[in-house]
Amino acid sequence: MRIKQITVKHLFGIFDHTINLNMEERITIIHGKNGFGKTSILRLVNGFFNGKYPDIRAIPFQKFTIIFDDKSFVDVVKASTSKNKKSNARPKINFNFTSSDQKEKLTFEPNLPDGKTISFPLGMIDEFIPRLDRVGAEKWIYTPTKEILDLEDIYERFGEYLPKQFQQEYPDWLKKIIDSINVRFIESQRLLDISNSAKIGRTIRMPMTLYSVASYSQDLAENIQTKLAEYGQISQTLDRTFPARVVQKKASLTDDELKEKIDQLERERNQLISAGLLKKDEDSNFQVKDSIDDSTRKLLSVYIEDVERKLNVFNDIHPKVELFKNIINKKYSFKSVTIDQGKGFIFTTQEGEVLSPTDLSSGEQHELVILYELLFKVKPNTLILIDEPEMSLHISWQQEFLKDLQEITKLSELDILMATHSPDIINDRWDLTVELEKPKQK
Repeated sequence: MRIKQITVKHLFGIFDHTINLNMEERITIIHGKNGFGKTSILRLVNGFFNGKYPDIRAIPFQKFTIIFDDKSFVDVVKASTSKNKKSNARPKINFNFTSSDQKEKLTFEPNLPDGKTISFPLGMIDEFIPRLDRVGAEKWIYTPTKEILDLEDIYERFGEYLPKQFQQEYPDWLKKIIDSINVRFIESQRLLDISNSAKIGRTIRMPMTLYSVASYSQDLAENIQTKLAEYGQISQTLDRTFPARVVQKKASLTDDELKEKIDQLERERNQLISAGLLKKDEDSNFQVKDSIDDSTRKLLSVYIEDVERKLNVFNDIHPKVELFKNIINKKYSFKSVTIDQGKGFIFTTQEGEVLSPTDLSSGEQHELVILYELLFKVKPNTLILIDEPEMSLHISWQQEFLKDLQEITKLSELDILMATHSPDIINDRWDLTVELEKPKQK
């Protein structure tokens, strides 16, 4: 299931916005003046799918609607609150689901946390929820964002990390909707704070935690090792049965077809070596004689089938590694990246000096983090929300950013909803944009 349209009514009390997502090209760009609600719309989408209900309560709006490609939809309706500006009352929100055939209408109202009714020991917060430092009797600071949170904030935002008996129960229909679409939010402030957040020792298992370049490098190395282990396991299995399969094989390929297949596999193997996924001594290269007898033809036919099965292990990771290297090497000045099976990324200068990830500029780190997130950390059909990427990108990189995204969406099957002020990000693709307009005069 994918999101087809997003609407919001009375955002900040005055704006009515409709955003139709580009279903074919899978990239939609929101632009408009400051204060028109670009970031707020992204936060509402993220708030619904990732359980950030405090964010939904904090944004002034009347109704927020998500329409799916099967014509079903969810209305998020906020109850009006007291007009007393000094009131700290948290507004109630309702989720109303309507099925595609209009026959099923379901509703759910998330519990409104109340410090008087929250009944878990406060010590559980320190035990189960990292990155929270207590600064008062019932006040904590969330270190990645420096937000001051009270008990109700923590319960609503991080309740999923508490023991199950203290968690809020959600209806099955809501769980099904949320599970059907993965949403990841890349915030501009998160990107700007990467270098600072990397210094924090503890990590929290949150969907959009952004790791340091070194952590991503290790993550890639682990992914490669997993593929190599699978490659080795398949090799052992095939080697054990190789003689029997040669005897039983009925060769159907001609001599020319055999030679072409072997040449093709050798090219693929060399590409994997160049990408850093295989070492040069894997699967020795050999020449096939012009004349092939029947026994050799059977042997080569089985050999070709086996090599194809082994190399297919890398079908998913190989194009992602190649695109990652191409984009990074195109943009980084006077340095390049190669991939190592054990170390992940290796950055070198033009003189061959190996660089530490911390030697990269902040802009280079930001670019790498976004790129790695999109290529390696998200599932197919994930909706990626990107807020003002220009804040961490040089102008020349901004002009290439959309083209890079287009390549990534084709490869990883992602949907992108991006908010920007920058004409350089949009470049010449105004057909992908939705302008947030000022309220119509009554």
